[in-house]
Amino acid sequence: MSSGRCAACRYLRRRCTQDCILSPYFPSNNPQRFASVHRIYGASNVTKLLQRLPTHLRSEAADSLYFEAQCRLEDPVYGCVGLIFLLQQQIHSAESQLIKTQAEIAVMKSQTQHPQTQPFRAISGSNNLLLQQSDNDANLIFSNQVSSGFI
Repeated sequence: MSSGRCAACRYLRRRCTQDCILSPYFPSNNPQRFASVHRIYGASNVTKLLQRLPTHLRSEAADSLYFEAQCRLEDPVYGCVGLIFLLQQQIHSAESQLIKTQAEIAVMKSQTQHPQTQPFRAISGSNNLLLQQSDNDANLIFSNQVSSGFI
């Protein structure tokens, strides 16, 4: 152990021993890390949790405890679940936007492959719009009949 105490022992105002279980995960140069974890979980609970874990998992557990404590301090009601929900909403929105964009690409590709069918232009009034659409449909039917030899 170095000459100084870890952040946990410094915060708790106790002597830091060489076998302090908290010192590898709460270094003295980052006292806020332990303060956040202690405020949410308590030093005793954190110590018990880390002691029960295998040594190779303790670092990840301490990181997770710190992240969850920070989220809980920022959002006392939902904590990290609120962040997860927000990210899921963003994923859903991005997926919806991707589907819409893919559909627009498919429409544009079909328009470039079939240049004889032109999209109708909107004219003021819904009756004019319907008339123009029916004119386009009639032209399409007529051109199909001419090309197939019926007329």
